[in-house]
Amino acid sequence: MDFASRMAEEKIQQAIRDGELDNLPGKGKKQDLEDLSAIPEDMRTSYLMMKNSGYLPDEVRLQKELVSLQEMMDLAKNPEQKEGYRKQLSEKEIQLRMLIEKKNMNKNSGFRKYSGKITKASVYN
Repeated sequence: MDFASRMAEEKIQQAIRDGELDNLPGKGKKQDLEDLSAIPEDMRTSYLMMKNSGYLPDEVRLQKELVSLQEMMDLAKNPEQKEGYRKQLSEKEIQLRMLIEKKNMNKNSGFRKYSGKITKASVYN
């Protein structure tokens, strides 16, 4: 542990002993921490900044739309409605593939390694 970490830890322990942390909001409640294990460590800060600002990269937005369309298609009882969702799904898949090719993302080894994990984390959060 380096000097700064030890100093910070000592200050925290002193504040606990002095009761300065007794009345903090959320004390004693379970903290809702986001699981970022599926996102590469060097990308977590930028991911959280984009997520907190409400920004979604086009590829993530399209992936979310694909998931929604797939769910609607699975739930559709009317064959014509199912076919309409199938067409929309196909169009979105093409858009996503074109976007990935346009950004040359498919040539990036990091993208190939983490794209499924990042997309999955973004879709369900």
